Amino acid sequence: MKTIPFLSFSTALLISAFSLTACHKNTEGKAHQAASSESVSTIDQIKKNDVIRVGVFADNPPFGYVDSQGKHQGFDVALAKQVAKDVLGDENKIEYVVTEAANRVEFLKSDKVDVVFASFSVTPERKEVVDFAEPYLKASLGITSPKAKPINDIKQLENRTLIVNKGSSSDSFFTKNYPTIKLLKFEQNTDAFNALKDGRGDAISQDSTYAFAWAAQNPDYVVGIAKIGNEDFIAPAVKKGNTELLHWLNSEIKQLRASGEIQNIYNQTLKPIYGDSIDAKIFLEVNSK
Repeated sequence: MKTIPFLSFSTALLISAFSLTACHKNTEGKAHQAASSESVSTIDQIKKNDVIRVGVFADNPPFGYVDSQGKHQGFDVALAKQVAKDVLGDENKIEYVVTEAANRVEFLKSDKVDVVFASFSVTPERKEVVDFAEPYLKASLGITSPKAKPINDIKQLENRTLIVNKGSSSDSFFTKNYPTIKLLKFEQNTDAFNALKDGRGDAISQDSTYAFAWAAQNPDYVVGIAKIGNEDFIAPAVKKGNTELLHWLNSEIKQLRASGEIQNIYNQTLKPIYGDSIDAKIFLEVNSK
């Protein structure tokens, strides 16, 4: 029988020990990476950074827009400021990250933002890829059209052109349920409404919250269909699995609702647009999850 030289046996032991050590370190490294990944965008990290990164719209008045002085304004922005104040003690400790409807999910997935406040409607499909906190508004889809050629019934849009924002609830709803309606899609609200004014589409579909607000400022247009599809809730969203920030936001929104702060923000940002003709309860009466 052939014997194994002592040197070869020792070398084998050393190689085995090295392999075990390397494997152990590799496992530790992966565990550390996983732990670091889980900690991204948590309350502790936000406090350490001393800023909260918020995804907002820049051309969606009166919810999220940039005013003539270059400042972010609107209902969503005011609510985000209150969140920043409660978590960091200063409403100005926000890094605004401008988003479009189509890339809200991707911004969360890639850790570009901590939270999105951008008229984000809660849908089953979106709930699979992001986590939504407590809702702060509710809305259906509305359809705005010229007063001279009003669209009062969805059947009027068959084989005609409806303007929507790419990646929006309107885009998904009409693509799925009304294939005979031609959709003209835009990334930005400004481009979408300019297309309506230019006559490139027969009507535009937006959340009813925004449809009423835009029509109020553009008297040549009317919300001929105030509600279509299911009633959706609008809520802040965080990266899937970021349970710490999600739970904190749930408590925060509940507290702001109970204290009347969300009503105050509505009065400051939306009521001047809607006036007394629209009952705030239409948008603000939401149930806790």
